[in-house]
Amino acid sequence: MSRFVSAALVGAAMLVSGNAFAAKYDAAAGKAVYEASCASCHKTGMMGAPKTGDKAAWAPRLGQGIDVMVAKSIKGFKGPKGMMPAKGGNTKLTDAQVGNAVAYLVSVSK
Repeated sequence: MSRFVSAALVGAAMLVSGNAFAAKYDAAAGKAVYEASCASCHKTGMMGAPKTGDKAAWAPRLGQGIDVMVAKSIKGFKGPKGMMPAKGGNTKLTDAQVGNAVAYLVSVSK
């Protein structure tokens, strides 16, 4: 019985997490940010950027969770296959705009 309760609690936590994601970021608003500031690298794979819609390239990133991806996108990241400049090189973007753009990328790359 305790395994059932544990599984139910994990499921509930995941559901709440999904709702928090939906409330925290606006993928629809992120599309415009993506098109203006992110597409130049993510459409072509420039600097090792995972291409938009490439499920295999995005799978390990999605496994890190949205908050990690947003933090790396805001602060910048250098990995073994490439790099992401802070805010994609557009320092005028707010953290919320970057989060929305990441949400959009996630929505079209799962």
